[in-house]
Amino acid sequence: MVPRALDPSGVALVDKPAGPSSFAVVAQIRRLTRARTGHAGTLDPFATGLLLVLSGRATKIAPCLVGLDKRYRTDVDLTSRTSTGDPEGDVVEEHDPPDEAELERRLAGLRGEVELPIPAASAVKIGGERAYRLARKGVAVEMPVRRSVVHALDVIAYTGGTVSLDLRVSSGTYVRALAEALGGHCRTLRRTEVGPFSVEDAVVPADFEPGLLIPEAVVLERVVRARAAAGGPAA
Repeated sequence: MVPRALDPSGVALVDKPAGPSSFAVVAQIRRLTRARTGHAGTLDPFATGLLLVLSGRATKIAPCLVGLDKRYRTDVDLTSRTSTGDPEGDVVEEHDPPDEAELERRLAGLRGEVELPIPAASAVKIGGERAYRLARKGVAVEMPVRRSVVHALDVIAYTGGTVSLDLRVSSGTYVRALAEALGGHCRTLRRTEVGPFSVEDAVVPADFEPGLLIPEAVVLERVVRARAAAGGPAA
């Protein structure tokens, strides 16, 4: 295999649309740059929002970016659970939605440090095989629990059994797991921030061009400043 080029180098802020996988978006950027290309955290196909796509020499700074906190907007349908925790799965349970007081009680239990099962429709390996592949085969497995930190979990609106939430969480948090814990499933999911980077500064894949890459040094400086402001380690 011919080694991928190290230039152009930098980080692209890409606004992923619903439908394609994150890997398809990364491949689209790679075709334009013809450079080594990676990412700093994927989104499910149904989800939209901010992807950090690393190009060329900047791929080596991925470890500095994957651990950043993330912010999301999601609409959670509290009238049913699905097999995947999102609209792509089969409905496995239907029920009446909670009233506002019960909803707030459930939300309160999900703020701060939480431990939740990883969704069955995830890429985590169970016995050497991806969990989502086992789920597709109908194989029931006990999913491992992951510890996460929910820094903020705020209600934007609650109507018709659907609650719109704005949340900021530690890296590795499954929003679908939070929706499941609330008694529902994610109807929509949009990542709005990754550390100091915002989807407001991103472009859709079709509008990307190499000149939009943020230099590696600028990216690292923003990360260091953000972590310093949050009182965390600089790197």
